[in-house]
Amino acid sequence: MKFNKHSELEGQHSVLSPSKYHWINYSPEKFAVFVRTRLATQRGTELHEFASTAIRLGQKLSNKQDTLNKYVNDCIRFQMTPEVLLFYSFNAFGSADAISFRNNELRIFDLKTGSSRTSFNQLMCYVALFCLEYKIKPATIFIELRIYQEGEIQVFEPPLEEIERIMHKYVAFDELMNKIAEEEVL
Repeated sequence: MKFNKHSELEGQHSVLSPSKYHWINYSPEKFAVFVRTRLATQRGTELHEFASTAIRLGQKLSNKQDTLNKYVNDCIRFQMTPEVLLFYSFNAFGSADAISFRNNELRIFDLKTGSSRTSFNQLMCYVALFCLEYKIKPATIFIELRIYQEGEIQVFEPPLEEIERIMHKYVAFDELMNKIAEEEVL
């Protein structure tokens, strides 16, 4: 038999994918929640892409006091760079929504498009990765973290000992992962 080709879909998964088969046991109500969550995630991704482009182009948004506008305008005001990959190792890296480092002041801002509870732990991990990658001691710089969500701006200056603790965890767990991977190969 000659099978139909669908090259434009290779590597993709549909919503009703056999590899994510749990939907076969969902009620229509649970499936509706699943689809709405997936659509909200997709919209969040698109909003992040839009914000990144606006920041990169220096295109301020109206002074309307919504989350996206506040986030974009603040990032432009602080001359931040959007979507910066911070790299310690192939086991430890991630992209900060927006970051700037000038005059020994590190700022990392995060745009949250959902309504789930947030934590500054993610942003402190970015700080740790930044410090590891650029070999900067946290005690030698000023650090401001912000989360923009649902019209609110949460501002946080993290405890330096917490950043150092996370840095040590990155180093230790990276070494542990490499050791385990080596043992598994042998």
